[in-house]
Amino acid sequence: MGGFEFVPFGSLAADSRGAFSMGPFGSKITKENYVNAGVPVVRGVNLTKGTFVDEGFVYISEEKADELRSANVAPGDLIFTHRGTIGQVSMIPRLPRFPRYVIGSSQLKSRLDENRACPEFYYYWFRSRRGEESILAHASTVGVPGISTPLTSVKGLRVPFPPIRYQQSVAEILGALDSKIAMNEQVALTMEKTLRARFEAYGFDSDVRDPGSAVRVDELIEFNPKVPKPQLRESVYVDMAALPTELARVRRWAARPPGGGARFVNGDTVMARITPCLENGKTALIDFMESGEVGIGSTEFIVMRARRDVPAHFPYLLARSPRFRAHAIMGMTGSSGRQRCQVDRLVGYLMPRPQPHALADLQSHCAPVFDLAKKLDEESRTLADLRDTLLPQLVTGKLHVKDATRVVEEVV
Repeated sequence: MGGFEFVPFGSLAADSRGAFSMGPFGSKITKENYVNAGVPVVRGVNLTKGTFVDEGFVYISEEKADELRSANVAPGDLIFTHRGTIGQVSMIPRLPRFPRYVIGSSQLKSRLDENRACPEFYYYWFRSRRGEESILAHASTVGVPGISTPLTSVKGLRVPFPPIRYQQSVAEILGALDSKIAMNEQVALTMEKTLRARFEAYGFDSDVRDPGSAVRVDELIEFNPKVPKPQLRESVYVDMAALPTELARVRRWAARPPGGGARFVNGDTVMARITPCLENGKTALIDFMESGEVGIGSTEFIVMRARRDVPAHFPYLLARSPRFRAHAIMGMTGSSGRQRCQVDRLVGYLMPRPQPHALADLQSHCAPVFDLAKKLDEESRTLADLRDTLLPQLVTGKLHVKDATRVVEEVV
């Protein structure tokens, strides 16, 4: 099967004013414009690895969003980061949480003519290696990484231009894999939220009404336990970006020579201690390493480990509980923008002494839930690998749609 004609990306723009436009200059959105609720501002944190993260926003008023009309984005719009993490491209979901969004000063939007161009197809194109390389070819590494003349550069990117029906078919095939991955994540999140509700129902982290029945948290949990330095030339390394904000499992990690940083083993909980990561909920239960393996993480992690007769999952569920997190956040100290929660703030935290039968019941419910979540995550990794294998062949026309459909139907 042959390839397709390549055309300038800008030639596929919708016939509307500001179809391709940059976010507002920094002076047009400042911290003084932020409000508690309103129109969400899309920032780099919402565009992680191509997936649109529909949470963790700052907000501006409806009136301010009206002033920035060219920076408003809607379902199907593609968003490029032109300063900072170059090559980062995402798409506003077809069924988003909010009716409209505004892009930040480091982003650029493109709205396509959907009679000729399927946004999902081009979203996948820019996730392929060739698509990403076409963006990086315009990157400047002097100072903060950025795309030279962003609007002109993005409009000039050469993209494949197959028939619209073919574009839609490719989007459906790859979208089916992404939908299954999203479904697995939703199932895992629902199960985890059920566990958190059980944790709350038992009153493990409720207000202490009788000091005589209270216990210091460090009687149940060891903070930053001593762990020997890894003996291997390379060890597992987890950075702050890899910590999830909602679910327990770490999905990606690196290998590097062991150095400084937090050390942990399977069964440990790691929680961010620095702003805004702590407020955003960055917390994980480590369960992906080999038995006896030691991992290393950011120096901005706090490691929590269950003591004897305490369920291994107890520290994780406590780290997710609203009362404990509020205590940690309220105790942050340091200069603005670099505030941290110190371990000394946590070890004396008082909570009701848990009853043995309640701990046993919690453990009996936790084990199967986290085991299933791990299996779902492993399935999702396999589906993602398949998607990433099919993607470059489909978007360039090297693989027949029918052949790819058969492969996907076997696993979805």
